[in-house]
Amino acid sequence: MNTTDLGLPVDVPSTALFTDQYEFTMVQAALKAGTAHRRSVFEVFTRRLPEGRRYGVVAGTGRLLDAVENFRFDAGVLDFLRDQRIVDEPTLEWLAGYRFRGDIFGYPEGEVYFPGSPILRVEGGFAECVLLETVILSILNHDSAIAAAASRMSAAAAGRRLIEMGARRTHELAAVAASRAAYVGGFDSTSDLAAGFRYAIPTVGTSAHAFTLLHDSERDAFRAQVDSLGRGTTLLVDTYDVTEAVRTAVEIAGPGLGAVRIDSGDLLLVAHRVRQQLDELGARDTRITVTSDLDEYAIASLAAAPVDAYGVGTQLVTGSGHPTCSMVYKLVARARSADPGAPLEPVAKKSLGAKYSHGGRKWAARRLDAEGVAEAEVVGVGPVPEGLADRQLLVELVKGGEIVARETLDAARDRHIAARAGLPMSAIQLSRGEPVLPTEYV
Repeated sequence: MNTTDLGLPVDVPSTALFTDQYEFTMVQAALKAGTAHRRSVFEVFTRRLPEGRRYGVVAGTGRLLDAVENFRFDAGVLDFLRDQRIVDEPTLEWLAGYRFRGDIFGYPEGEVYFPGSPILRVEGGFAECVLLETVILSILNHDSAIAAAASRMSAAAAGRRLIEMGARRTHELAAVAASRAAYVGGFDSTSDLAAGFRYAIPTVGTSAHAFTLLHDSERDAFRAQVDSLGRGTTLLVDTYDVTEAVRTAVEIAGPGLGAVRIDSGDLLLVAHRVRQQLDELGARDTRITVTSDLDEYAIASLAAAPVDAYGVGTQLVTGSGHPTCSMVYKLVARARSADPGAPLEPVAKKSLGAKYSHGGRKWAARRLDAEGVAEAEVVGVGPVPEGLADRQLLVELVKGGEIVARETLDAARDRHIAARAGLPMSAIQLSRGEPVLPTEYV
């Protein structure tokens, strides 16, 4: 496969190999048994939210659609499967013509979800659907975890700007996906140019401590940066002495200095002192950006500080302690035969402990209270109650194998802001608690 078709910044294998081996061996066995083409319904859901989280955020849908569209078995991939004896020749022949021709419904990107929410529903023949399990879960689990962390940070920032700067803390491709998910969750920009190139996310960046240390003095470094980037640049002021650096920065750039960045120390105390000093020097419009291993709790602790923007890296791209959402991909209904007209029958795993699932092809709707605030996530099988018909959450994403719901990243970002605003106010509390909405099965 030509990876240019994927729009990726570096070469990666075909998305058809973003799978686990057992998906191929299941297909082989099902083809031999004559059950591979039974109409089937798979659903993606999570049994619980990460501990202490009040809601989840759906992210990665756009990437998922690209992955499904490019799920193809070219000669090189087929040769690998043959050489490694993963599957037999009849299965290879079937894979050679593989195209997903089924339907996919899902929560639109940016929407919030809760335990049991049918976040994605994949319908088609068993074989064509089961092959997509790992790539779907890989994308949704990663991106939704990052978006959830970003959303909490965005709520804590209360309108102040957020910069994603975690590329150096994760895999190079994960960094691009993380930047995209962070933007959906409420971040404003990224330091990662690959993410800017791939997804048109605004990019920012000026200098690191190395640039200051390169020069014979801090004054020389600031002068070089201002001469190159203009007075609106951001100067890093904590390499040596913050007070002296702020004074020098304003002397060189004047009161029109764009911003200063603080990357160490007691950020609350230092930010107040820097703000006072900037004002006294006449640089009242110069903004203050803080970095230094921030998370949602650190951002919230700086609510009273005169900070204009936060730069977040490690904690964001690792999901702020929860790097996955524990989503699963389960068969919930299948036909008794390969006859296209055979009715669907609910199926569900029955086991001890918490690894249970609810059978049947599901719909989901969000019930609102008298004030228009969400009060429950309602999930059901069969007819949708009349009072919930206009509150359904799943939308059609793929129809007959064709993508029907591509949208801009800004649309997903705006949807998330609206979805979060529609939850009870306790949703954005950082204290530990249960999901802000109960999930009701009907």
